[in-house]
Amino acid sequence: MEQRKLGGLKVSAMGLGCMSMSQGYGSAERKESERTLHRALDIGYNFLDTASVYGTGHNESLLGETLRNRRDEFFLASKCGIINKDGKRGVDGTPKNISQTLDDSLKRLNTDYIDLYYLHRRDFNVPIEESVGALADAVKAGKIGHIGLSECSSETIGRAHAEHKICAVQSEYSLWTRDPEYKVIQRCKELGIGFVPFSPLGRAFLSGLVREMDKLEEGDMRHSMPRFSGSNFVSNLKLVDDLAAIAKDNNCTPAQLALAWVLSKDSDFVPIPGTKHVKFLEENAAAADLIIRQSDLEKVEEIFNPSAVLGERYHQSQMISLDPDD
Repeated sequence: MEQRKLGGLKVSAMGLGCMSMSQGYGSAERKESERTLHRALDIGYNFLDTASVYGTGHNESLLGETLRNRRDEFFLASKCGIINKDGKRGVDGTPKNISQTLDDSLKRLNTDYIDLYYLHRRDFNVPIEESVGALADAVKAGKIGHIGLSECSSETIGRAHAEHKICAVQSEYSLWTRDPEYKVIQRCKELGIGFVPFSPLGRAFLSGLVREMDKLEEGDMRHSMPRFSGSNFVSNLKLVDDLAAIAKDNNCTPAQLALAWVLSKDSDFVPIPGTKHVKFLEENAAAADLIIRQSDLEKVEEIFNPSAVLGERYHQSQMISLDPDD
């Protein structure tokens, strides 16, 4: 797989989001997850993304156990800041929590360093400078190599970068989620910060494989997302049908076309599509080699113009934890 720059570093053009192996999108089969992780390294992925909160530590443990003998083959990213307390989701960006979470993550991951460590969400009760300062201390201690932010506004990014160099910013970005285009991407370019689009396949919606919500397992997070509900879902599905038609003309899958679009937006974007299956891992990897007509990339971008996509990307209870630009 080709290499791309990420805040001055070089990683594979696409990374692997590992969350679904532990939570979010129904149950995962352990052996298949293990095969997927090994296959990822075998075919050129070298950028793996996890977080302390995924499966409440399960995801980090999965990577640490499965790849303990292959640690030098990949660039490891994890995150801190989102917590689960008494069954409720919260955000804790205090230096104390960051330090403790990092130490716990290192143990689960079977490693003494994490290449890129993100603040998963901004804690509005803690100045961003304090949170980043704690991460800077971890850099000095050799526990992490680089600092990242996730779902932060352009203002927050600027303040954080003034405290310590930020390597990468991770935000949801895809054909149907274009919010970072407003200010975040521009700020990253100005400061030399890498941009990592997560959920570049719209939580599998852009693959065209999610057509009946009652086929998803109970507890699947998409049941609570407005874009997957009622008339929003029906309307958004029509957009995917148009995407599929253009993909067919290009001899690729809708998912591959959606990834090709993200990759085409900037030569330094490094998307991290998630999967827990070898089949889809290989399909996604092939998207990095596609050559799509510019006119078709423009067509799909217009099909999914922000006014055409119906519904917020999260339930209101989760939207309040985001740090959007005004």
